[in-house]
Amino acid sequence: MTAAASNAAAEALLAFWADAGVDAMLLDEPLDRIAAGRIAPPQPMARKAPAAAAPPPSPLRPAQADVSGAIAEARALAAAADSLEALAAAIAGFDGCPLKFEGAASQAVVYRGEPNAPLMVIGEGPGQDEDRQGQPFVGRAGQLLDKMLAAAGLTGRALITNTVFWRPPGNRTPTLPEQAVCAPFVERAIALVRPRMLLLVGGAAAKSMLQTDQGILSLRGRWREWRSSDGAMELPAMPTLHPAFLLRQPPAKKQAWSDLMTLTERLDRPERPA
Repeated sequence: MTAAASNAAAEALLAFWADAGVDAMLLDEPLDRIAAGRIAPPQPMARKAPAAAAPPPSPLRPAQADVSGAIAEARALAAAADSLEALAAAIAGFDGCPLKFEGAASQAVVYRGEPNAPLMVIGEGPGQDEDRQGQPFVGRAGQLLDKMLAAAGLTGRALITNTVFWRPPGNRTPTLPEQAVCAPFVERAIALVRPRMLLLVGGAAAKSMLQTDQGILSLRGRWREWRSSDGAMELPAMPTLHPAFLLRQPPAKKQAWSDLMTLTERLDRPERPA
């Protein structure tokens, strides 16, 4: 195996575990397992009694004091938007998300698709291609998403957006506070479109929208309930694997396709009479 192929395989494996929710290693230092058979195993470090301190903030409660003002401003702007066009203009003029000044090179990336779509697809955030073109999911991952939607008979039946509207630096995963600042705009988009269900694409989107710390491999393929922050809206939501992950791990396409078929079957199911 060449060095390039080896590096690519390592990157794919790391991405797989990251999407699965693994964020820690077992040891602070690397351990040579072969050499470990010839030497005494490392002794565990003595545990120090923790100093009395306030418990750390929950990762599922990102709206801390440093972003509360921005969240309040976003809520006010979102509530005043009476159309998707007005909402997009409000987002473009909003300065409360630091990503606007850190990662974005050109413009806010808000949505593409049908304004009255029965399905809303929500990803994590725009990348370089999206930042340049001003629309979500237009790069390689977006092209794969479009092919999947077309194969499932969902062309023209979806509106696509993200949990944040500006490209994170280096295409990193958006942080929970960044997503919290943008959440009022996402909720308002859902209220304006009034979809019948949500497709949550990737771990970052699923965790943010469902307020959970479970990894995407645990969440995908199972119906969840999304609720708005005020409890006024509730929709069925299907988490699934991100197309960028599928490009790195093609065998996982079978799982994503199964998720999409489950969603399409429910979307096309005749509604019960009121």
